[in-house]
Amino acid sequence: MTERKAPVTTAWLRKQKQEKQPIAMITAYDYPTAKLVEEAGADMILVGDSLGMVVLGYDSTIPVTMADMIHHTKAVTRAVKRTFVVADMPFMSYHGTVEEGVKNAGRLMQEGLAKAVKIEGGSELAPLVTRCVQAGIPVMGHIGLTPQSVHQLGGYKVQGKNIAAATKLLEDAKALEAAGAFAIVLECVPEEVAAKISESIGIPTIGIGAGAGCDGQVLVFHDVVSYASEIQPKFVKKYVDIGRLIKDGVERYVSEVKSREFPTADHVFTASEETVAKLYGEGAKE
Repeated sequence: MTERKAPVTTAWLRKQKQEKQPIAMITAYDYPTAKLVEEAGADMILVGDSLGMVVLGYDSTIPVTMADMIHHTKAVTRAVKRTFVVADMPFMSYHGTVEEGVKNAGRLMQEGLAKAVKIEGGSELAPLVTRCVQAGIPVMGHIGLTPQSVHQLGGYKVQGKNIAAATKLLEDAKALEAAGAFAIVLECVPEEVAAKISESIGIPTIGIGAGAGCDGQVLVFHDVVSYASEIQPKFVKKYVDIGRLIKDGVERYVSEVKSREFPTADHVFTASEETVAKLYGEGAKE
C-alpha cells in the first residue's frame, strides 16, 4: 500500500468517486485506536454516536450528548494528521431550530477539531445542511437505517425494500446533495437500491450493510477486530479476534499475580545498600 502523505479532503473524496476508487472509512472513539487506524491506511474516521453502545454501554445511541461527542472527537483528532475525521451530531442536537443545529455543528468543528459532521435524515434536513455549508461546515448525510430514529422505525430493520421507500431514499439523497452535502452514508439498504443511489448522485456514498455498489464502506472498529463486540450483524466481517487475545492476556496476568509469579526480579527496582541499611537498620540484608 502506498502511503498517502497529503491530508484527505472533500475534494479528494469526490475525485475518488469520479475515478471509481473505493473509500475506506472506519469508526474510532479514542486516541490509540485512531492512531492505529491512520497507520493502517484508512481514508476516513467516523467518530460515531455508536460510541454510546460500543464504549459507554448504552442500549442505543440516544443517550449520547454533545459533551460526549466533543470529548471523544478531540481524542481522535489529536491522533491523526492525514485521515479525514467526521463527527456524528448526537440525538436532539440538530432537531430543533436550524440556528441551534449550526451552533452544535460548529462546536464539533471548533472544540472537537472535526473536519466535518454527520447528520441522520433526508430532505427535511436540507435547510440545515445548506446553512452549515454556508458557515463553512462540511456535512455528511446519513439515510436508510438511522439509529437515532430506531424507536420510530420499529427496530434495526433494512430500509428501502419496496418501491415507495426506495424512491424516497433516492429523493432524499438528491436533496442532500443539492443542499451541499459532500457525501452520504447509506445504512442497511438493499444493494440494488444503494447502487442506484450511488449512480444517481455526484457525491460519494459510504455503505454499511448497503452492498458493493457504494463508493466506499464504513464499519465499526470494534466489530472489525471483535473487541468486546457481542453483536455481529450480517454485513460485518470480522478480520481478527483481538478480544480473545486481550482476554487471554489479562487472565494470565491475574493468574500470575494471584500465584505470586508476577512480579519477578526482572520487573522491580532495588535501592542501594546504604539506603536499605538506613531504612531497615544495619544488617537488614544479612
